[in-house]
Amino acid sequence: MIGTGSVAVRLGNLLDRLGERVLAWDELALEWVGGNPFLRRLDGIWVLATYLGDGYIWGLLALYLILFGGPSDHRNVLVSLAVLMVEITVLRLFKAFFARPRPILLGRVHPGRTAALDVHAFPSGHATIAFGIACLIALFYPAWPNVLLAYLVAGAIGLSRIYLREHFPMDVIGGAVLGSSMSCLLAPPFCMLIH
Repeated sequence: MIGTGSVAVRLGNLLDRLGERVLAWDELALEWVGGNPFLRRLDGIWVLATYLGDGYIWGLLALYLILFGGPSDHRNVLVSLAVLMVEITVLRLFKAFFARPRPILLGRVHPGRTAALDVHAFPSGHATIAFGIACLIALFYPAWPNVLLAYLVAGAIGLSRIYLREHFPMDVIGGAVLGSSMSCLLAPPFCMLIH
């Protein structure tokens, strides 16, 4: 009969090996994206996407809806701000808990980008916010051109973070999952609170 301690040890070893494989894939994927010749031809687009992901594009969208939208648009902006405040709080807690160093801090630097906003990589804040807002756009403005454009912008922002070597791919994937899931979970109750 196999003891429960033996099963726990084997499960622990299996999880360790799985974790090592995921981290090895993460390293290889970072190098592939960062060194991809096609993506290099679009270098300026990735730098622009990262800077837009700092919040400028989302702030302009909110300003447009406030200035030119109706009451439902104003409510959607308020709900989105409430959701984003919670997402940013959870994001900061995750970053502090996981404390994963950025690729930049491990010597993998993209020319022209050396200053990171913080030292922790997982999850990507840019990806969390970009995919969280894309999810909110899909919920509030579900016409397919809106949703397609929102997710294309979010995808470009996420890819830019990997290309510029500010995040590993798993950081961006984790941010996309965190932002999307929190927006989907929080938007309905906040909509009921903010009429």
